[in-house]
Amino acid sequence: MEEGGTPLLPDCLIYQIFLSLGPADVLAAGQVCRQWHAVSLDEFLWREQFYRYYQVARDVPRHPAATSWYEEFRRLYDMVPCVEVQTLREHSDQVLHLSFSHSGYQFASCSKDCTVKIWNNDLTISLLHSADMRPYNWSYTQFSQFNQDDSLLLASGVFLGPHNSSSGEIAVISLDSFVLLSRVRNKPYDVFGCWLTETSLISGNLHRIGDITSCSVLWLNHAFQDVESENVNVVKRLFKIQNLNASTIRTVMVADCSRFDSPDLLLDAGDTATAPCRVFDLGSSSDSEDEVAGPAPAHAKEGFRRFLDRVLDGRTQPPLSERVLETRVAKLLAQGHTKPPERSTASTRNKYLIFTTGCLTYSPHQIGIKQILPHQMTTAGPVLGEGRGSDAFFDALDHVIDVHGHIIGMGLSPDNRYLYVNSRAWPSGAVVADPMQPPPIAEEIDLLVFDLKTMREVRRALRAHRAYTPNDECFFIFLDVSRDFVASGAEDRHGYIWDRHYNICLAKLQHEDVVNSVAFSPQEQELLLTASDDATIKAWRSPRTVRTLQAPRPHPRPFFSWFANQRR
Repeated sequence: MEEGGTPLLPDCLIYQIFLSLGPADVLAAGQVCRQWHAVSLDEFLWREQFYRYYQVARDVPRHPAATSWYEEFRRLYDMVPCVEVQTLREHSDQVLHLSFSHSGYQFASCSKDCTVKIWNNDLTISLLHSADMRPYNWSYTQFSQFNQDDSLLLASGVFLGPHNSSSGEIAVISLDSFVLLSRVRNKPYDVFGCWLTETSLISGNLHRIGDITSCSVLWLNHAFQDVESENVNVVKRLFKIQNLNASTIRTVMVADCSRFDSPDLLLDAGDTATAPCRVFDLGSSSDSEDEVAGPAPAHAKEGFRRFLDRVLDGRTQPPLSERVLETRVAKLLAQGHTKPPERSTASTRNKYLIFTTGCLTYSPHQIGIKQILPHQMTTAGPVLGEGRGSDAFFDALDHVIDVHGHIIGMGLSPDNRYLYVNSRAWPSGAVVADPMQPPPIAEEIDLLVFDLKTMREVRRALRAHRAYTPNDECFFIFLDVSRDFVASGAEDRHGYIWDRHYNICLAKLQHEDVVNSVAFSPQEQELLLTASDDATIKAWRSPRTVRTLQAPRPHPRPFFSWFANQRR
């Protein structure tokens, strides 16, 4: 400054100098004087700092809820849960899954040590209860989910059946008394199971039809199965779906469509019209022979007779292998014997049942979506689908999303509108010649995003995490989504956090082994949990939260101390 208080350098020159500095240096320079402080908070300056530091594409707009570029920079720098604050070592084997209660006060963990542990989520996390499932002949626990009012916990595990079967069980545990209320068989075990209502849960069963053909039956089960009256159903069949080429239905979850219009829609910002579409609709009119709704029964039977005549006469060219023949016959039998999707006449939105499936090979490469109507959300009514026509063996899907790769994880945004999918891609142009020999899969994991309102893929895939196991050994890596962030585990011994709006990776969270699962607190997205094969659970908080928790508490002033002593 000159003696009269006039700046020696104009603001525009200081601005140009500040552009060449990093964020920390800009903030430090802003402490020198009032003029520098005012320039250090310039919106255009922090816009440049933001795009340069986070390497965000320039055509991506600022978050619609942001008040300034400076505050947005600080949000990504200071409010991401990347500081390890606690390591939980109560499990004795690999920790496979984590889930929070809706209130955020508790969370559950599942492990290869065959226990389900329930934890108190306080400033210091503590173990509340541990349920050992080995007395019920379980091999390990793999998944859990709290019901909507946090009164019940669904725990899914692998059951030790005869001949190394792939069966599982779902247990319902009371969170008031920690009593085991009911057990439901679940096959295959990686259906996992999920809540449909506060007291009803979905399980699966698998019926073999041929060598590589089967059908999956999805059941609605009442959580309390000790009902004395024989006139009250505790179970009802929801859907029966045909499986081709050794595929099965797995990883069921429920999306509540009534929550689509909540203020969480971060991905509406920006142009998504050019995003590639990976969706085809099985409910629309199509001439494809893959459409399970198929032609009318009479035409289907006539076509099936002509096909069998060609096979028996040896006129099919080229000759069909046994597996191809079985798949072709199964498709033809299903035509005309599949119930088309029901359309809701109610104005209220319903729920979607979402699961992994496939039509080409046993590895899950498609996402199936089936609408659940209001009358299907209770165990009351027909038990085994008596209302179905006598010719309708199977239920048709409403939508199918093909990701052209092996699906290893799925998660819903808090508003249930966006589906995030971990996928390991097949090579471009890969053809599946044998359903038991799927194409090789990439080590890079693509985190894809689908809008369940439009049934289209949005944004570009998020990348950073990796997996190394081959197709036949591939396992699930659970992801989670908060208001602003999405997180996932990986086989490279790290958990990862991305920003949902800017599609950038913000943090790598280190473990000593594979990270299987991550979970944001639903009430505090600046708290994240990670679970690993190293048998630990780690809690991570944002730098801002850590500073707040570590800040010394103010001591009472002497006057108030004296005043308090006088009142004793």
